[in-house]
Amino acid sequence: MGERMVIIGADATGMSAASQARRLRAADELEIIVFDKGNHTSYSACGIPYWVSGDVADADDLIARSPAEHRARDIDLRLRTEVTDIDVARRRVLARDLDTDERTWTTYDKLVLATGATPIRPPLPGIDAEGVYGVQTLDDGQALIDGLAATTGREAVVIGAGYIGVEMAEALVRRGFRVTMVTRAAEPMSTLDSDMGALVRKAMVGMDIRLITGAEVTGIRTGADGRVQAVSTADAEYPADVVVLGIGVRPTTELARRAGLPVGESGGLLTDLAQRVHGYDDIWAGGDCVEVLDLVAGALRHIPLGTHANKHGQIIGTGVGGGYATFPGVVGTAISKVCDLEVARTGLGEADALRAGLQFHAVTIESTGRAGYFPGAAPMTVKMLAERRTGRLLGVQIVGRDGAAKRIDVAAVALTARMTVEQMTALDLGYAPPFSPVWDPILVAARAAAKAVARGH
Repeated sequence: MGERMVIIGADATGMSAASQARRLRAADELEIIVFDKGNHTSYSACGIPYWVSGDVADADDLIARSPAEHRARDIDLRLRTEVTDIDVARRRVLARDLDTDERTWTTYDKLVLATGATPIRPPLPGIDAEGVYGVQTLDDGQALIDGLAATTGREAVVIGAGYIGVEMAEALVRRGFRVTMVTRAAEPMSTLDSDMGALVRKAMVGMDIRLITGAEVTGIRTGADGRVQAVSTADAEYPADVVVLGIGVRPTTELARRAGLPVGESGGLLTDLAQRVHGYDDIWAGGDCVEVLDLVAGALRHIPLGTHANKHGQIIGTGVGGGYATFPGVVGTAISKVCDLEVARTGLGEADALRAGLQFHAVTIESTGRAGYFPGAAPMTVKMLAERRTGRLLGVQIVGRDGAAKRIDVAAVALTARMTVEQMTALDLGYAPPFSPVWDPILVAARAAAKAVARGH
């Protein structure tokens, strides 16, 4: 008799793990059962803001592999089925069919937790009112699109100014709404240093987005019908026909916590390099529900990104399938855009470096994405952090246009290789006037950082 692999969660990590395990082990060797309370599988949550804006025409365009395609590969996929309990001692899970309320125990030999993350909904008055949306799944995206279509007013408020908040603000502008963004941070995109975030703010204001910074939301006012009417802070009230939460996400680990599985400071599950949950040889976890090792700071962090989730799934599926694979960690690379302004970061910002106990030099340079004389050359700002004394690269942030964001990949590779900024100055990067100046902006920043390190103050 073969083994049984049970997976909780049918998106990036869960279905990548299932697919990889199936490639390595046939159905008579390994039965694979996947539970998910949603209606979709293997979709791009990162694409939802672009679906809301209209850049992506249909939800199906965001789906990499349909339920039917997974089932055709002998994967027993049970959608609209929520796992409500894990019995670690007896190696079984309790699942509830959301349509019939039928509850069934299913035993496992291998268990995979791919439960993802949940939009943060602070315990504020009115937070659960009609017209307030958190956007994490395709079902969330559809609910928002339907809500926008049914909303007669045109006032929208986005609470929070992280990546999702900023992307959703742009999407709402594209949908014809007047958008107010409220954040308690000094600048949007708090994963950037404030001087770089100020560049993002300038672009948002240029899109007629009203940006309220340094403001704490105290509640959401509703009408007699229970629908949202305004967002309140300590000092003001902002009219709202629709509210989108862009505060961030937290790991969905309540189920794992109740089962006694270990979680870290940020609430994510703790795993080894092979994505096995600490202390459990038969349980794996990956994606947005786990903590990952920050290779620059040397600390565990919660960094929810689809890139990590897919890699985790491949590693888990390989392990369950009898192979060997590990996930060494991340450097924290992320990119986004506001209209045509591109935003990228990798490694540590100033606050991150200080929390890690690192001393550093920070330099900021202005350059262009192409040779300055070439048509279409646009300004680009690059900020680079280097460790004092050693000159080790610690982090890079880029804000600009004309292909600025993907330049961050050079910095991500340099961080992973633990290069110094002096070593970076010798990198043999591609050059032609339509693509780069003779000195690429990354190299200009590296030269400035290397000089700062050499001066030693």
